[in-house]
Amino acid sequence: MAQKPSIPKGTRDFSPAEMMRRQYIFDTIGGVFRTYGYSPLETPAMENLSTLLGKYGDEGDKLLFKILNSGDYAAKLQPEELSQASKICEKGLRYDLTVPFARYVVQHQSDIAFPFKRYQIQPVWRADRPQKGRYREFYQCDVDVIGSRSLLNEVELVAIVEKVFSRLGIAVTLKMNNRKILYGIAEMMGHADKMIDITVAIDKLEKIGLDNVKTELAERGIDEVAVAKLQPILELAGTTAEKLDTLAALLAESETGMLGIAEMRTVFGYIEKLGIALDVELDLSLARGLNYYTGAIFEVKAKDFAIGSICGGGRYDNLTGIFGMPDVSGVGISFGADRIYDVMTGLELFPDELNCSTKVLFVNLGEEECLASLKAVAALREGGISAEVYPDAGKMKKQMEYANRRAIPYVAIIGSNELAEGKVTVKNMRTGEQSVVDICAVADAIGE
Repeated sequence: MAQKPSIPKGTRDFSPAEMMRRQYIFDTIGGVFRTYGYSPLETPAMENLSTLLGKYGDEGDKLLFKILNSGDYAAKLQPEELSQASKICEKGLRYDLTVPFARYVVQHQSDIAFPFKRYQIQPVWRADRPQKGRYREFYQCDVDVIGSRSLLNEVELVAIVEKVFSRLGIAVTLKMNNRKILYGIAEMMGHADKMIDITVAIDKLEKIGLDNVKTELAERGIDEVAVAKLQPILELAGTTAEKLDTLAALLAESETGMLGIAEMRTVFGYIEKLGIALDVELDLSLARGLNYYTGAIFEVKAKDFAIGSICGGGRYDNLTGIFGMPDVSGVGISFGADRIYDVMTGLELFPDELNCSTKVLFVNLGEEECLASLKAVAALREGGISAEVYPDAGKMKKQMEYANRRAIPYVAIIGSNELAEGKVTVKNMRTGEQSVVDICAVADAIGE
């Protein structure tokens, strides 16, 4: 008995209806990116492992999908060589779009005008445990500008977030923090050398709670006195300005921490003065585990739908340095298309017209009628209206059932009477209403 076909866990097929909705998301996001002057870019699905390893922290490295050098490569190796991953896997599927972007910038630096503004909409892969809202293969929609340290770039990304989610109809909160502030906190705690351990732990605050964060910090070698200094910072309340003032007093001895506070004051000041209509808040527990962030960090959550972050990013000052091009600063943000899709589906935010790929179906009632229908369809297509003719002449009932199954909103009928008079009968499949119009007036009859 043949095995039932299946796909790997954490991956999905997308039906035509789902693809129309996904394309709506991609088109909306890409359209906003372009209005801000960003250009499209694509990179290969696979990268050299040397490009990927060490860029995402220890936990990230464990989630890299590694690719066997070739289908029968392992068969050529000695038993002792099979245990050496570097011998059999030299490539991996990309984990995100930012590191490949940095690699591209270094590789093509002589052809690029800096600051370089690019967007990228492609799938990424992570060997994670599949669960609701978390997949092994998913799309990211990244927008980055590299080659500029100006905080205006951060402000522009905030404006892009506002514009994208406004167009998609999703109410969101944008949380911001700064890795320099986090370093200042680590200094204040007396554990600047353990900044990564501290940030990885506090980034889990919302998921596991303060007590569990304390336990994890202790397991990472952070003493009780240091943890006691951290707690009031994580519990800071008040306006953004009040939080930053309190923080400035606590981190007064940290030059790096004070620089981070100054950067946040500048960004929040621009947001207020520009009147960006977005709920933006300072969240000192926000750390984002990726090691390459050095300045502002962002995370976006939907207000009306329970799911993890649907967008996130930050400033990185030396990501290209790992590829031999130091001191080139960049900042970017990534929109999680799959989670955005889940939010929009759950809140029923997709436009009704996305439920069908064809606006009008012409039934096929014979050779002469079909020819007239083909001519009418060609004219509609020239006007940008999706239309088709049922390919086989046959019973009207069967063709109507086909239109219903595909949720086609209009059916056009050219029978012998209509053919003789140069007319078309147009039926609205949702209301059942019919009208007889001139062949050249079908577009008007379907509201186009």
